[in-house]
Amino acid sequence: MAWVRGRVQGVGFRWWTRARALEEGLKGAATNLDDGRVEVVAEGSREGCERLLGHLRSGKTPGKVDSVVEHWGPPRGSFDGFVER
Repeated sequence: MAWVRGRVQGVGFRWWTRARALEEGLKGAATNLDDGRVEVVAEGSREGCERLLGHLRSGKTPGKVDSVVEHWGPPRGSFDGFVER
């Protein structure tokens, strides 16, 4: 799981994140939070998740990412594909 802070709502960030996650073969969700952050939950290979974090931190996202805080945990297997919420 990662929380992304910056100008990341209303700029196509969740759609872009979904596309990168699917390219990496990941399942999960990108969700707008009430405080302006986007929560990204991704499940799949460790390498794929690390590459997704690299994409989020790349400076090539829609909008502007100020910070990405990651939290690793065991996969729950509750996702089918990758969705935007």
